[in-house]
Amino acid sequence: MPYLALDRNVWIYLPPSYEKSSKRYPVIYMQDGQNLFDTKTSAYGEWGVDELLDSLSKTKKGECIVLGIEHSGANRSTEYNPFDSKFGKGTGDDYIDFIANTLKPYMDKKYRTLSEVKYTTIAGSSMGGLIAMYAIAKYPKVFGNAGVFSPSFWIAPKMYDFVNHQKLKNSRIYFVAGAHESEDMANDMEKMYQLLLENGLPSSKMKLVIKEDGKHSEWFWHQEFTPFIDWLNLD
Repeated sequence: MPYLALDRNVWIYLPPSYEKSSKRYPVIYMQDGQNLFDTKTSAYGEWGVDELLDSLSKTKKGECIVLGIEHSGANRSTEYNPFDSKFGKGTGDDYIDFIANTLKPYMDKKYRTLSEVKYTTIAGSSMGGLIAMYAIAKYPKVFGNAGVFSPSFWIAPKMYDFVNHQKLKNSRIYFVAGAHESEDMANDMEKMYQLLLENGLPSSKMKLVIKEDGKHSEWFWHQEFTPFIDWLNLD
């Protein structure tokens, strides 16, 4: 990660048909790579992204490449925040610059990707959802879609002002949170959704989901991942 002078492991999921075909695939860039595919590397359980996508691939739906970028652990609250907070100086700008300007060009060169903006998605949960929202606002010509799961907007109130000054006319954004998360989680997310509507992003390009049984946990994001893939409709 040249912008941060750091190293990170990156997990790469390839669909089952990748080795036997010559087709190109949409790409989803995701935060918290160690929590996506394997319980052994996760402190809180896994999303089960690989099992979910393998199951979808049997019907040839939702086939895509997924990149999971591991976080730094102790510095996650600053690495996934573009703004300064009580946790320290935010380095989220550098993190997203790394994905947009270093990692994506590498992937498009080394793998059979569909590199166009409409096939490029960024997604994450909690702080990862926060930085996914920032990424699509900062780089709308790089990331065409965002999965904003349980976003921690509370830690970055400046996000609303930043998004308010961006022109997101063609972006597609999927918001999802649970009713049993923090007191303000759903309200903060709805506030962002309404702001985007007022700024001209049509409701047809967004989805707002609030689940009554939802909690701030990997099992909830696992449960909501397949509906997100279905909504993306990247085939």
